[in-house]
Amino acid sequence: MQIQHFHFLPFFLLLLLLSTGCFAKLHHNYYHNSCPNVESIVTAAVKQKFEQTFVTAPATLRLFFHDCFVRGCDASVLLHSNNHTSEKDNADNLSLAGDGFDTVIKAKAAVDSVPECKNKVSCADILALATRDVVALTGGPSYAVELGRRDGRISTRKSVRHHLPLPDFGLDQLNAMFARHGLSQTDMIALSGAHTIGFSHCKHFSKRLYSFHSKNRIDPTFNPSYVDELKRECPRNVDQRIAVDMDSRSSFTFDNVYFKNLQMGKGLFTSDQVLFTDRRSRETVNLFASNNSAFEEAFVVAMKKLGRVGVKTRNQGEIRIDCSSLN
Repeated sequence: MQIQHFHFLPFFLLLLLLSTGCFAKLHHNYYHNSCPNVESIVTAAVKQKFEQTFVTAPATLRLFFHDCFVRGCDASVLLHSNNHTSEKDNADNLSLAGDGFDTVIKAKAAVDSVPECKNKVSCADILALATRDVVALTGGPSYAVELGRRDGRISTRKSVRHHLPLPDFGLDQLNAMFARHGLSQTDMIALSGAHTIGFSHCKHFSKRLYSFHSKNRIDPTFNPSYVDELKRECPRNVDQRIAVDMDSRSSFTFDNVYFKNLQMGKGLFTSDQVLFTDRRSRETVNLFASNNSAFEEAFVVAMKKLGRVGVKTRNQGEIRIDCSSLN
């Protein structure tokens, strides 16, 4: 038994190192020598963009999530293709607001304008930093961002398929998708709280208003007064470009009101409201609704874990000169 144990332990440690190796290479002071002021440079650029339009915040946060969940946090969502075959061209990404892309572009330009930093910082790291900054600018928590990601070289429209949660997902579907990325149910609920500053186009939830389960009726989990409010903003034949706030009471502040809304039947998507209607997740929603600090702490933990998903390091990727194209 001692001999078997002797051989098993190193093998186990090897597996552990292999499974954690990528994000183990990420660390907070990654650019200490090559671009020591990178964080302040990015923050200043993001703040300037945010002061121009609030949409900067939800757009950047959503862009980061969509990037990480498809090919990992490698800025592949930023790549452009002339024949419309990149990630951003997938139907699930067409609603990504241009202000998110513009935020990264402007932050990248600000970083590269500093001679010692030029072409030293990846677009993936800039997106991760910008995401932290927009959360803080809207009143949410700030946190240390692990750095050292490389930019991916592959971006395909097909790769997005089945990698992003849909508005009509139930709890089991949400948990399964997040678990594939090492995220727990609590992580998933905390990250859903980002909808407190989010917005959505009417087409993503109109079925809940007019044809729930393919019948001419309203989703019974909806708050009746909320239904009236949404129908005014999203009539049956509404322009598909019209968008509404996902947090009807506190859309410009990153806080726990999203969870309070769920308690009142005011979750915009089925995938939002199910977090309260399903007993398995309701306790966490109630905790976050009653304790904003608990929500913020869980959100920070989840964002750090999200930022490690599928990262490329060293020779696994590149540092793009232009975030929208390969070197």
